[in-house]
Amino acid sequence: MDYLYILQQALVWVITIFWLYQLMVSICSLVKLKDKPLIENKKNRFMAIIPAHNEEAVVANLVESLKKQDYPKDLLDIYVIADNCTDCTAEVARNAGAIVYERFDPSKKTKGYALNWFLKQKIEEDAPYDAFCIFDADNIVDVNFIKNMNKKLNQGEDVVQGYRDIKNPTDSWITAGYAIFYWTMNRFYHLARYNLGLSPLINGTGFMVKFDVVKPNGWETETLTEDIEFSLKRIIAGKKLGWATDAIVYDEQPVGFKQSWSQRTRWTVGHIQCIQKYTKGLALAVKEHKSLMNFDGLLYILGSIPMFILTLVLLVINFIMYLGNGISTGDLILNYVRYLVPTFLLPIGTAVLIMLLDKKPIRPMIKGLLCYPLFLGSWLLINFKCLFKRETKWEKIDHVRSIKINEVAQAETMKETIS
Repeated sequence: MDYLYILQQALVWVITIFWLYQLMVSICSLVKLKDKPLIENKKNRFMAIIPAHNEEAVVANLVESLKKQDYPKDLLDIYVIADNCTDCTAEVARNAGAIVYERFDPSKKTKGYALNWFLKQKIEEDAPYDAFCIFDADNIVDVNFIKNMNKKLNQGEDVVQGYRDIKNPTDSWITAGYAIFYWTMNRFYHLARYNLGLSPLINGTGFMVKFDVVKPNGWETETLTEDIEFSLKRIIAGKKLGWATDAIVYDEQPVGFKQSWSQRTRWTVGHIQCIQKYTKGLALAVKEHKSLMNFDGLLYILGSIPMFILTLVLLVINFIMYLGNGISTGDLILNYVRYLVPTFLLPIGTAVLIMLLDKKPIRPMIKGLLCYPLFLGSWLLINFKCLFKRETKWEKIDHVRSIKINEVAQAETMKETIS
């Protein structure tokens, strides 16, 4: 049993040090830093790019919110990539005022393929844009989004993630779980790292990229999580990504558990693909660049599935030691509680803290807060399943509500009045 005890203690130290590091970084989100100075003061020209597959129910709402941007209309062009659509997405988008490109390739259906197909055309045209912003078709965008991204561009930042909020957080305990998760990531991951001089990550939607960044190679991604893949490739090259708290995009999340399970399964499989493809490159980048930013990027890729596996191994070792009379029943229970309680209960306290800091109303989210451990627990089950069975088929998330930007704006005003 001596070797099991040594292995147990080693795993305890590795897991503890990892989470202490994450805690120390997260604390940096509480520090308010001075805004970066402007390198230039220019009104840049943007593309808003919307990959859309059968999104006739929601795409017009996004186009409408983009047309209402507090930014010169002649400096923002709205493009919809109607990707393998069998509905009226293209027609609805055109009628709403977007420029529509239709793409048909049933063998390549993911967003990464659509973006690469579209951007290569714009690169070949030498299109006169300074930057582009990418949105999911179910998004709606705050009126100041482009203006605030223009500011980031003028501050010298070339890839910037906006604040990803949720437009339907109280629809169900599932949407509440997504909202709490993203609010936590926004503050304790992205903002914390931005404040510390590390690198945030692109987070699926609502981000800006300087056009020059993709001109050499286009949008080359291969995994199911093209956003994380793009971020990791930047970090490997020693380039930080930016963060814009005041560039807000509202995302719609699935209401039902089945769709949520399918979506999060796809994310987990994509993350495993990134682990397989980029862990070595991230490790070599740490050696090459010798920077905390690169080390933090390596910890990110090791911090989900690998850390989950290590924790599972630790729990199994404790049980084997118990069966061999190496530890008592009380010690076994204590060891399990030591890891399970923080995993499922600590996030509730963290979520309440974030909602207080960001002035989010707590009362409408009480049910979601109480169910948040169930949301996280189901994600752990997804991670476990994906260790053995990885489904790579892309499935569309159905949208059950049509929420316009003025409805979100009214809701935000009411929140500010209440607070």
